[in-house]
Amino acid sequence: MLQPDYYINRVTGLTLPFLRRKGIRGLVLDVDNTLTTHDNPTPWPDIAAWLDTMRQGGIGMVIVSNNSDNRVRPFAELLGLDYVADGQKPRLAGMRRAARRLGLSPAEIAVVGDQIFTDILGGNRFGALTVMVAPLGPETVPFIKFKRVLERGVLHGRQPQELEEV
Repeated sequence: MLQPDYYINRVTGLTLPFLRRKGIRGLVLDVDNTLTTHDNPTPWPDIAAWLDTMRQGGIGMVIVSNNSDNRVRPFAELLGLDYVADGQKPRLAGMRRAARRLGLSPAEIAVVGDQIFTDILGGNRFGALTVMVAPLGPETVPFIKFKRVLERGVLHGRQPQELEEV
């Protein structure tokens, strides 16, 4: 339950051909250290272009974040994405809401995020394909720093790969 199906460097490494091969029609996306650095109101430089590519390819996307509406809403609106704030990952309620908004089953969704104990565990419990991304920046919150140490143990030295390599 703690292992991602795929582990990649950046969310922008997800490609339309890969998603099509896997039967994925929708993405549940995390915010902090996935689409931008922690608490940053500005998306990572190449995120907007990647989102446009996904939209043009017919991929639906919803942000599900454990952050508050005050953090998630302005970021999601900036990117033109629907969102679920206070998603309570790894619980399933937020992911179920996202799936209903996408009109898709868990088998048609990939959950993408940077944390094993929230994004990956929640996505695996939900029955979705899980894609872990390497964090975009260093952690500043002590609890998350502690979780990063635990994550390294869970990953057993596993390193991010390009999807063409797997």
